[in-house]
Amino acid sequence: MESISWSDFEKIKLRVGTVIKVDDFPQARNPSYILHVDFGKEFGIKKSSAQITVHYTKEELLNKQVVAVVNFPPKQIGPIMSECLVTGFYDDDGSVILAVPDKPIKNGAIFG
Repeated sequence: MESISWSDFEKIKLRVGTVIKVDDFPQARNPSYILHVDFGKEFGIKKSSAQITVHYTKEELLNKQVVAVVNFPPKQIGPIMSECLVTGFYDDDGSVILAVPDKPIKNGAIFG
């Protein structure tokens, strides 16, 4: 594993946001949702393609707070532009479990 410096890590903008809308994403190669995440006034609402259909229904995701990287360049994924990377961890079968705050916090909260 390659080491990074603290200054490298500081470049990553991790923020908390709330999922305000979830759409099916039938055009994706792998089963996915399109998440619309509200990161508050500074970052606004951003879209993300997320391959999380194994562990989450659309109803479970609505109003869920997530942790995301908000300063990657937008990435074209099929017909949508993904504007943030919602974080998670792979379980034993390769499905994603979301990284989420364990208590409610305001949208846009900074990692620290």
